[in-house]
Amino acid sequence: MKRWSGVTALLLALVMAAPVRAQELGIEVGQPAPAAKVYTLDGKETDLAQYFGKGVVVMEFWATWCPNCKELEPAVHSVMKKYDKQVQFIGVAVSVNQNPARVKAYVDKYALPGVHLYDTRGNATDVYDVPATSYVVVVNKAGKVVYTGLGGKQDLEAAIKKAM
Repeated sequence: MKRWSGVTALLLALVMAAPVRAQELGIEVGQPAPAAKVYTLDGKETDLAQYFGKGVVVMEFWATWCPNCKELEPAVHSVMKKYDKQVQFIGVAVSVNQNPARVKAYVDKYALPGVHLYDTRGNATDVYDVPATSYVVVVNKAGKVVYTGLGGKQDLEAAIKKAM
């Protein structure tokens, strides 16, 4: 199981400050979105698979301490407002230097949209081959990955349109 040290994760986040084009890192576009056991912020086990095959899903792997994630928040809020009824937004908090209570407090404080889950054991991080935080995966209605991107300056609207 892949485990990042806090220093490694921070260095990855800083090194990846510039936007990365899709397919340079992470799960391959065109693959079915894999299932992964994760947890709700109140500790109940759930599976990402329940969200796929019903509609478009925008999933961000993020952390409370990630500067790129913070930079991406306005774009997430913007597309959430525009596509609220058409797209399911999922935040998957990685388990590096944080805990579910801290993530919940952050989500509440900044009114982050969508469903928020916690990757306690790194299951989702592993199957999506997540290279760093602020990693976005967009899944179409058929359950296939159509976009991956990394960094605080992603064109989420173009990624969503690609999935529709």
